[in-house]
Amino acid sequence: MEYRRADYTEIWISRPVVPLISFADRVLPLSATGIDLVGVGDLGIPAKLESTLRAFDSIVSWYGAAREEFRDAIQALGVPCTFLRALPPENYAGHATRFFCEQVGAPDALPRLRVEPVRPSPRIVIHPFSGSARKNWPLEEYRELAEQFDEGVSWIAGPEEQLCDAVRFDDLGALAQWLSGARLYIGNDSGITHLAAALGVPTLALFGPTDPQKWAPRGENVCVLRHQPLAELEVETVLESANRLLGLG
Repeated sequence: MEYRRADYTEIWISRPVVPLISFADRVLPLSATGIDLVGVGDLGIPAKLESTLRAFDSIVSWYGAAREEFRDAIQALGVPCTFLRALPPENYAGHATRFFCEQVGAPDALPRLRVEPVRPSPRIVIHPFSGSARKNWPLEEYRELAEQFDEGVSWIAGPEEQLCDAVRFDDLGALAQWLSGARLYIGNDSGITHLAAALGVPTLALFGPTDPQKWAPRGENVCVLRHQPLAELEVETVLESANRLLGLG
């Protein structure tokens, strides 16, 4: 069995996020541990995984908290596992990060991710996508906005997002290093927008159906514009906010 110090911390998380975690002694993608197969059909818990889980003094899990069969399988091992809600309840009035901090008794501080920027750094970065089309300001509006800037605009997109000439990264750690030196980031309610804000990049987030009181990116220099329907948010309004963040307004 692998020896672990009393102050040893191990994080199991989705693979894309692994490069962003620097505070733990060890970080593993969930899929590499085998825990993603626990509670699936008649599959049993592999002996190696069971041994690993038993080696921890305490386990806190947001993963699988909503899956009864997963919780039952883990709890049947008798390991000290505490399951926490993966999402705030609908009637929760505060920001989601405050909810997660409250769950573990942590201070509600602004997230801050520190990385070493790469050179040359981009100037203005736009990511016009998100996990849901209904949260996206129209691409043609983003293009019109980009034409208003005197300096160059860099576009970013995920592996499955269709956008010609976009910069793409398979590794969120590399994306964070590239993005951290930008003068301005503009995007929808997406994970990349939260990443930009946590890096300390001046961030302009465009919100429509989701509630910024609960889901807005948090950072030292963040502006949120909410409009419903989002498609009717005017380019001039976005440009004014962008120029203020650039120190031009």
